[in-house]
Amino acid sequence: MSLSNEFLLDSKRRVESVLDRLIPGPEKRPGNLHEAMRYSLMAGGKRLRPALCYAAFEDCGGQGDAADFGAAALEMVHTFSLIHDDLPCMDDDDFRRGMPTCHKKFGEAMAVLAGDALSILAFQILAQAGSAEAVDLLARALGSDGMLGGQVVDIESEGSPPVLEVVEYIHIHKTSALIEASLELGALLAGASSERRTLYREYGRCIGLAFQIVDDILDIEASTETLGKDAGSDQERQKATWPAVVGLEKSKAEAARLVSRAVELCSQMGSRGPVLAELARFIVERGN
Repeated sequence: MSLSNEFLLDSKRRVESVLDRLIPGPEKRPGNLHEAMRYSLMAGGKRLRPALCYAAFEDCGGQGDAADFGAAALEMVHTFSLIHDDLPCMDDDDFRRGMPTCHKKFGEAMAVLAGDALSILAFQILAQAGSAEAVDLLARALGSDGMLGGQVVDIESEGSPPVLEVVEYIHIHKTSALIEASLELGALLAGASSERRTLYREYGRCIGLAFQIVDDILDIEASTETLGKDAGSDQERQKATWPAVVGLEKSKAEAARLVSRAVELCSQMGSRGPVLAELARFIVERGN
């Protein structure tokens, strides 16, 4: 097993144990809401954002359980975004991670509420890390100048001729913002300097953009079974993507360039630099 795969697996086990402890079960009222929250949150996935948070935290010499609060909050807000992305008023997807989407399983109203509840609980949990700056960092990554802003432009651009500047704006805000925040949050919770945090943020921008470009490519080249979600949906909805603007080959070249830059940045990091370099390479080699 490679260094990055081992780290991803360890991080996945760690954050899932934390999540299982923090999320109420269906036996607690309102049971349907808690069941819907757990259904989407515990459905699997790579848990990449928590792993990035843990890596930066450890690389900066962090001690204690502060990273657990950050990692759990990140996975909760990521899951909230997926639940809402899948809704009929957004992307209208039937499958996520090989399972029926939350609204298909529990109905639209419960899916909306489950996403809301996960987002709110994420900040309640992150507050336990004792850092107002950490709460502010995550909120900025999610707001109108972050993920939600990117989602708005993504919706508004559907059906229009794709423009590279718009595609880059969507990718930076909708995908990269939370990945950047995952790394910077780990560094912040470890007490890293602002200069050190800038290094992880730049690395996060590179892998975040590469991650979304690869997602765009996989939507064209992979099957629904491989992806665990509806393939070909980007083309069907005429979404603004890198392949739609510059084609598949140039998109693959740009993803490779971004990953190469991310790997270069890892040489300035500490003991987790090799892991983060492998994680960057994993992004362009993944199949889903």
